[in-house]
Amino acid sequence: MESAEIRRRWLRFFEERGHTVVPSASLIADDPTLLLVPAGMVPFKPYFLGEVKPPFDRATSVQKCVRTPDIEEVGKTTRHGTFFQMCGNFSFGDYFKEGAIKYAWELLTGSLEDGGYGLEADRLWITVYQEDDEAEQIWRDVIGVPAERIQRLGMGPNFWSMGVPGPCGPCSEINYDRGPEFGVEGGPAVNDERYVEIWNLVFMQYVRGAGEGKESFPILGDLPSKNIDTGLGLERLAMILQGVQNMYETDTLRVVMDRATELTGVRYGQAHDTDVSLRVVADHIRTSVMLIGDGVTPGNEGRGYVLRRIMRRAIRNMRLMGATGPVVAELADVVIKTMGEQYPELISDRKRIETVAIAEETAFLKALSGGTNILDTAITETKSAGGSVLPGDKAFLLHDTWGFPIDLTLEMASEQGLSVDEEGFRRLMKEQRDRAKADARAKKTGHADLSAYREVADRSGSTEFTGYTQNHNEATVVGLLVDGVPSPAATEGDEIEVVLDRTPFYAEGGGQLADTGRIRADNGAVIEIRDVQQPVPGVSVHKGVVQVGEVTVGAGVLAQIDLVRRRAIARAHSATHLTHQALRDALGPTAAQAGSENAPGRFRFDFGSPAAVPGTVLTDVEQKINEVLARELDVTAEVLPIAEAKRQGAIAEFGEKYGERVRVVTIGDFSKELCGGTHVHNTAQLGLVKLLGESSIGSGVRRVEALVGVDAYHFLAREHTVVAQLTELVKGRPEELPDKISGMLAKLKDAEKEIERFRAEKVLQAAAGLAESAADIKGVALVAGTVPEGTGADDLRKLVLDVRQRIGGGRPGVVALFTVANGRPLTVIATNEAARDRGIKAGELVRTAAKTLGGGGGGKDDVAQGGGQNPAAVQDAVEAVQRLVGEKA
Repeated sequence: MESAEIRRRWLRFFEERGHTVVPSASLIADDPTLLLVPAGMVPFKPYFLGEVKPPFDRATSVQKCVRTPDIEEVGKTTRHGTFFQMCGNFSFGDYFKEGAIKYAWELLTGSLEDGGYGLEADRLWITVYQEDDEAEQIWRDVIGVPAERIQRLGMGPNFWSMGVPGPCGPCSEINYDRGPEFGVEGGPAVNDERYVEIWNLVFMQYVRGAGEGKESFPILGDLPSKNIDTGLGLERLAMILQGVQNMYETDTLRVVMDRATELTGVRYGQAHDTDVSLRVVADHIRTSVMLIGDGVTPGNEGRGYVLRRIMRRAIRNMRLMGATGPVVAELADVVIKTMGEQYPELISDRKRIETVAIAEETAFLKALSGGTNILDTAITETKSAGGSVLPGDKAFLLHDTWGFPIDLTLEMASEQGLSVDEEGFRRLMKEQRDRAKADARAKKTGHADLSAYREVADRSGSTEFTGYTQNHNEATVVGLLVDGVPSPAATEGDEIEVVLDRTPFYAEGGGQLADTGRIRADNGAVIEIRDVQQPVPGVSVHKGVVQVGEVTVGAGVLAQIDLVRRRAIARAHSATHLTHQALRDALGPTAAQAGSENAPGRFRFDFGSPAAVPGTVLTDVEQKINEVLARELDVTAEVLPIAEAKRQGAIAEFGEKYGERVRVVTIGDFSKELCGGTHVHNTAQLGLVKLLGESSIGSGVRRVEALVGVDAYHFLAREHTVVAQLTELVKGRPEELPDKISGMLAKLKDAEKEIERFRAEKVLQAAAGLAESAADIKGVALVAGTVPEGTGADDLRKLVLDVRQRIGGGRPGVVALFTVANGRPLTVIATNEAARDRGIKAGELVRTAAKTLGGGGGGKDDVAQGGGQNPAAVQDAVEAVQRLVGEKA
């Protein structure tokens, strides 16, 4: 049975039994504590935690998941993988243990003709939590599983929680006996290789307290509503139903390994090392395609780093097996064809996926060529010095200059028997991040305690947003926090967070900045609102300061936004939609949105593109946007079922989580997107859009920045003033400026070259005099001294070599000249063959001189160069060289 059929049967079975089919959520987790979705229940987490009321009593899904903690073990064993699909059925206060157990048994053992999986009942073994008498009784007396095939286990394997205080409960696992060829008998308690777990039923019935680990926490009591959360690993069931030894031989992975063997010439099963590499490639390429498909792009942070790491492991393993050219496109093609039946969006988005993947491969192959040489040299130096640890600065150089993930350096060093100074590497990384922190904006709310906001939501419900049609409204204060702590009142000067029952204030989201404004209480109190966030779904938290009076919970207020700011942001947001569509028209669907920020009078828009956008294309895009403004197109919004919105061609943003009903913003016949933001009513209200340029912000991602309306006019007015001033200076027309300025720059460059030539000639004229002034140090002719300040490194080197050539008569000769350029001391030292025969080497002399100057240097025995930080030490360095020559002569 193919994996796609396993998926179809699962969803059909539970849909026929009253479950709402919930499509797989994006792998990009809608949870600040997670980078990627690691489990099937994650999209349902807000329901289980009581943050949001579930819109259904029963649900089922097949969720895409990625786990990477054991990435180094992928391929080495046949049980570890990064991407998997988790089939789940969920009950929210509906059926409980008996219902979940009956459904699981019926689906697993039901005949193929009746829509089941057709597993032999006598090969299924059951584990239950050691204190769960109820579950054991159901399995034994209701289902009829013999008592000898039911085993009780402890909290570690058979009790579930999220790792934090909250819902928890016992588990019951269904295991399949693969037969004696996989080990000794005795059930899953004895041998989990033979008795492989395929389905875990979690009975959420308790509330746990704080504690660490899987077992060290107290049970505080019963949940008010008992829930069911189950998970069946699709790949594990496929392994059994397809009669193969492990998950890598199932239909969706074996085809990738087969294509890798064709590209490399190796054969699966031929050797352990190549088998490991083939499994790494199959797993990592599939995971990469699924991540890119959900909008992740390779990068050096967060989920982008996860993608880059696994892609580069896959590419390197292909090289280890003998691949010499690009391979990602062909491997990705196999994954898209295989997984596309289950996830059709992979096929429709093929071009973008392949573009991102190929760009990353191209970048890495270039980095691999240069970085491998650097790493090989560092490994050789470490081994030659008798060391076993690669220095952290070498690992940092590979990461910072060549794009080597630290994990790749660890892996390659390990293959050569070396470890890596990870602490030193991470220290250097931290120093680099600290330097860049000034440009980073802390993620709002992050991992803060959200319980106070949840209490408000539970007590008063969601905040009604009126801002689509109103810029002010009356409301009631339903929640008040001072310094993050719930409070009944706040007085003048307090920094507070206010929750209203209804509000015109837009909470930051979807790339749009929050509204600002004022809230005036009926008693005359005034709150200046500076920001609005939604730390929990549906609850708008207004952050500000009490300017006048006292505010209390329950008070009546008038909430009023800064209308000028709102209109400026609305213009920017509508302009973002136009820019998105114009870029897609110019570059194709690969120019998908990867992020945005809509601020008053300006916006930035991030989109997928493997290369820079040519200036002519950007000009055409800008022209098209402004032509749309002149067409005076109406901007409308309507709420539709998400399936209908997609049918109409509405564009969705990667990484955004959408419900069953979505808001669709349409701009005439030009643009249609899913969007919850605020917009203008007609494109004529934008006035003008000016694209300032585009730049790279990461592998395969570009950023356009632009101004809108009055801000765009002010920019063009300033540009016009500058152009007018330049035309006056060069005495020409505006259209002549490029040629005239180019000509001036060319003349300036020629003049600088001429000045440099005169300077070099002047320096070299001193060569004869310097050679004649050589001092005799025990038979060695030594020229040591300084030359005029400002002499460049190239001129100093030419002078030193010229002076060395002038020392004749077969005498040993050393030339060591010093200068100060740009405030820093510089030295070049050269020795002739006769001096080197006496053991006097330029490199050794330079190191001595550079150390005195407070710096470093190096080179060959005949000529070397160095520098430092202390210009005042030049004379001391000259004397240090004189002493060392005297010692060596």
